[in-house]
Amino acid sequence: MRNLIFSVVLITSVFAQNYELPKLNYPFNALEPYIDEATMRVHYEKHHQTYINNLNKALQGNENANLPLEEILKNVSKYSDAVRNNGGGHYNHTLFWEILTPQKNTQPSAHLKNAVEKQFGSLDSLKSLINQKGLSQFGSGWVWLIVNADKKLEVISTPNQDNPLMDVVKVNGTPILGIDVWEHAYYLKYQNKRNEYLQNIWNVINWEEVSRKYEKVVPKSIFDDWVAIKEFHKVMASTFHPAEEGNLEPIKMRSQELLDKAKNLKTAPIPGELKSKVNLNTIDKLIKDCEKVHKLVKSKAKDADIINALNQAHDTFHQIIGECRH
Repeated sequence: MRNLIFSVVLITSVFAQNYELPKLNYPFNALEPYIDEATMRVHYEKHHQTYINNLNKALQGNENANLPLEEILKNVSKYSDAVRNNGGGHYNHTLFWEILTPQKNTQPSAHLKNAVEKQFGSLDSLKSLINQKGLSQFGSGWVWLIVNADKKLEVISTPNQDNPLMDVVKVNGTPILGIDVWEHAYYLKYQNKRNEYLQNIWNVINWEEVSRKYEKVVPKSIFDDWVAIKEFHKVMASTFHPAEEGNLEPIKMRSQELLDKAKNLKTAPIPGELKSKVNLNTIDKLIKDCEKVHKLVKSKAKDADIINALNQAHDTFHQIIGECRH
């Protein structure tokens, strides 16, 4: 019996998670003058290491200790406060080190930049909103840029070491950027000047890594860089779908625009990865289909004839999309 108990304990210890301090991909002084070496050393070697030590201790003997940390955090209400605080501390700081860099002037990808501009107006507006959230977070905590359940970007803050993955916070989502506003993140250099710290940290944000995290959650479409097809699709969608419901006013108002956007597909640049896939004959067919729609509209043909022609143009458009995807 003793041997059996010993074996169970041994198996548990062998397969239990044992979290370790992640590798820092830059020297402690690499982020100066914005984040000083002394702060980096204490923050990384002391604070983060303590969270890891306490997390390993808190999970010892827990039957779910082998789950990925993200899964534990998503159900953290079922765990002790020690797991919540230290699991959050480990996850949050790991992400924090990843989205910092000594490299100058990194930029968000076109995919992320488009999403930022659509959601917030500009990158500067996003930074300003994040700074405001960071300043308004009372006491210790974090400010986050997340992808929410609707695949939209959102800025939130959380207290202590909570994060958007946890089932105990008000707004859930996948964090792609997190800024530590605990005093230990900035006090040695900035003292109580959290605003100055938040203003300066943008000089060391790794937008390439933030973009990678975003595109992991919201994959880039193969059509994102083909501006002409996106412009055509906007007009097609805003005319075809109303026509499906019996409203032909949009296509009667925009048939010339639909034709112009179709012709533009032939002359506008096609992204390199799609050039070999795009069949120019199918684009020619789409142009002819749109010409037919426009002529029928101008001649005040029967609605049924216009709808049939528009359906054909719609089918040809999706033929182009299908060719590109295969």
